[in-house]
Amino acid sequence: MLTTRALTALVALLAVAAFGAASASASSALPGAHISALQTVPEASYPGMQKLTYLYGPIKISPGQNTIEAQANNLKPAVPGYITKFQPDLVYAKTNAQGGHDTPRVDVIHLHHGVWLVARDGGLYPTFAAGEEKTIFDFPQGFGYKYDPSDGWIMNYMIHNLTPNPDSVYIKYTIDFVPASEPAAAGITEAKPLWMDVAGIKPYPVFDALKGSGTKGKFTFPTQAKGAQKKDIGVAHQWTAPKDMTLVTTAGHLHPGGLYNDLTATRSGQTKELFRSEAKYYEPAGAVSWDVSMTGAKPDWRIALKAGDTINTTVTYDTSKASWYESMGIMVVFYADGILPGAKDPFTQAIDWHGLVTHGHLKENDNHGGDPESGLPDARDVLDGTSPSNVDIKGYIYGQGDLSLTGSTGRPPVVRAGRSLKFTNLDATRAMTPTGSAYHTITACKAPCAATTGIAYPIANGSVQFDSGELGYGPDLPLAGFGGKFTPAANRNTWKTPKDLSAGTYTYFCRIHPFMRGAFRVVGANGKGSVTKKSKAKKT
Repeated sequence: MLTTRALTALVALLAVAAFGAASASASSALPGAHISALQTVPEASYPGMQKLTYLYGPIKISPGQNTIEAQANNLKPAVPGYITKFQPDLVYAKTNAQGGHDTPRVDVIHLHHGVWLVARDGGLYPTFAAGEEKTIFDFPQGFGYKYDPSDGWIMNYMIHNLTPNPDSVYIKYTIDFVPASEPAAAGITEAKPLWMDVAGIKPYPVFDALKGSGTKGKFTFPTQAKGAQKKDIGVAHQWTAPKDMTLVTTAGHLHPGGLYNDLTATRSGQTKELFRSEAKYYEPAGAVSWDVSMTGAKPDWRIALKAGDTINTTVTYDTSKASWYESMGIMVVFYADGILPGAKDPFTQAIDWHGLVTHGHLKENDNHGGDPESGLPDARDVLDGTSPSNVDIKGYIYGQGDLSLTGSTGRPPVVRAGRSLKFTNLDATRAMTPTGSAYHTITACKAPCAATTGIAYPIANGSVQFDSGELGYGPDLPLAGFGGKFTPAANRNTWKTPKDLSAGTYTYFCRIHPFMRGAFRVVGANGKGSVTKKSKAKKT
């Protein structure tokens, strides 16, 4: 049974969410290129090394699910040793014709995050993890994570079902493992994890990177945080070394729109770059989807830190195209005690802070979306709808103005300038489980916002920005000293449009279920902005 201390750590760490750990594999492809073959550096190899594959589940996925869960996990090696590689995946529970398990398309179901937590010495610590980018972790030759079967493992996961259909999946992971009984284990140095997080540690460590913020289309958090954004800065973005140590590997995690994570060190007022984990997009549209891999440190990357050195992480997003809500910036650094032979002091020696990509384009990212032949109308040309005070969201449909509806209910609801239109999510319940509850958003997108759904479409690129947050309810588990709730939900089911919108037609989508599209219309006192039978339809 977990101790009180371990349970406290659980709440603090479970929701720190997706991150990609470092990998030793590399690609020669340029960003935006689709590649079929990889050039990879040799992975670590040891006599007596085992390759072990586990399927955690089956996990029943509710319609529209986007909740954070945590359960005990006994799928792990039976003997002590070293984990030297960790490869994550998400697969359907149903077997295919070959007896295997297919991987869902990322725009259908994806692993928003999976974190493997270890209960040890009265505490709970993140070890390996995966996000949408499915980074493969590969320790450099001679290093590994020291494992003992007496450690308790907990599987923390957030599986995102982007559809209204139930399903069942496994979280799949394959590890390279060297048992302690093998002679090769004596030559492996223990590497310990250090969690660096720009918005953590808190129940749901996220921030918003809004369109147009930052400098020249790039926004760096927390460096450029202003006003209310500062409340999202987390204590884990900075850490001071308590003793001499050697950093041996790292990589970053970010969300679509993210460009890179930086790791720096400061000593006596002087700051040096240690590593930049870059997002290499295979997505043709650029930094707008999950079709990406992160760079991890090269196998010979060794950084010598002295006691008192401070390391810091930041993350940079492309804000020239769209807003990116609930963004993350995480770097997990593995270190060894003491300063090892060959380690470089960043304040006296040059550091190669460039890395190697962890994988190429994944076939589950093939559906990019954006085809204008979707069959959905251009809401700017649709006649005025009624003027309701409230739009109900039910059954994954915006009750008035949903672009999939025909007839009068498909017409954009009308609101007078200076007033608000209320939305209510009736698909949300106060249940403590995902069953029967779905979160929805009303997020501005550029009109007509009617192309086909995919990993790169739609995005929050409206000329006027608004976002409701995830309307719905999650577990009411406040974390003392950190604030917030253990859920991505807003813990409310209503939202009102801004009162300062000028006359025109506004299109929006649901960030959680992007096939959901809708529109509403703001009209002035003189009727400006209306589209009626007597007026000529004009795009605004």
